[in-house]
Parts: sequence; C-alpha cells; structure tokens
Amino acid sequence: MKSITVFCGSSFGSEDIYKEQATLLGQTLAKNNMQLVYGGADVGLMGVVADAALGAGGKVIGVLPHFLQSKEIAHKQLTELILVETMHERKTKMNELCDGVIVLPGGYGTLEEFFEMITWAQLGLHQKPIGILNIDGFYDDLIKLVQTMVDKGFLKQINRDMLLISNDIDNLLEKMKNYEAPTVGKWISKDEV
Repeated sequence: MKSITVFCGSSFGSEDIYKEQATLLGQTLAKNNMQLVYGGADVGLMGVVADAALGAGGKVIGVLPHFLQSKEIAHKQLTELILVETMHERKTKMNELCDGVIVLPGGYGTLEEFFEMITWAQLGLHQKPIGILNIDGFYDDLIKLVQTMVDKGFLKQINRDMLLISNDIDNLLEKMKNYEAPTVGKWISKDEV
C-alpha cells in the first residue's frame, strides 16, 4: 500500500483522543512512505491528519469540491490540491488515488463516504481494504448494527468480513496489508455500472 484515503470529520469531536489519534495516523502514514489522500480541508480532524502527515515529511493530496472550498477552507500547504465539481467526483477521485481506506470519527459525510466505498467493494468494483480506526469505541454501535444486518439476513458474513476494524493504527495497517478481497462481487461487474 502506497497511498491511503482517510475519511474523517471536519470537526474535532468532543474528545482529545480523536485529535491525538488523527495526528498519530498522519505521522504513521508518512513514516511508512504512504501518501495520504483526504478531503482537502484545513479544519477538524481533516486538517489534523493532513498537518501531521506533512509535518512528518509525507505527501498529502487533497480532493475538494469547488463549492466546499470556502466552507471547509482548502488547506494551502498540501503536496497537491485537486478541485472537483461534485461530492461524487470527490469520492471517485479519492478511490482512484488510493490503495486502501481508513475511516476516523466523523459525522454524516464521513459515514456516507465510508458506506459508498464499502458498497463499491461489496459489488466488486474495487478490491481495496477498508479499515475503521475505532478510536475509544467511537464506532462500536455501527459495528453492532452491521452485525445485526448479518443476523437479520440483509448482509452476508463474507461481506461483513470485508470490514477491517481495530483501535490500534499499526494493527489496522497490518490487517489492511494482509487483506484479500472476496473473489466474487455481489451482483455486477465493473463494466455493468
């Protein structure tokens, strides 16, 4: 893995540990020569992870829609900032630029990005590892919900197992490096999309 997309909040959240772990993630990616791809903003955990990676000598590519340039405040010190027209183009570009995805705490936008990436993986549109850094149990309830989807027959266990989870950065990266995607997508091929 040479490039990791990180989805995370444009806020800091209520606990200091979120900022601490975002900082550590950015530093860890840089130290491992992994390029950070993220949403391009200079606010919240987004700005924290980017600043940490840059501060540790890493490469950081931001992908930001034009209409969010003023709201999220584009980061001005990035290795590269790519401006796109829509949120969908943003996710598509971030997917194109990465070898895997890590999700940190965030709100609706973070969840929407995460679920689109894991859905694309389920459909066989990519074979990249998707990891949740479950900082201080932030995603415990979501993980329970995903298991409920399996238990109630709405999600297959093989697709649940595509989701890699850890509260430790190094452990999560190791899981991602060793990830093997299911050999069969859910229903369609990439050409059918």
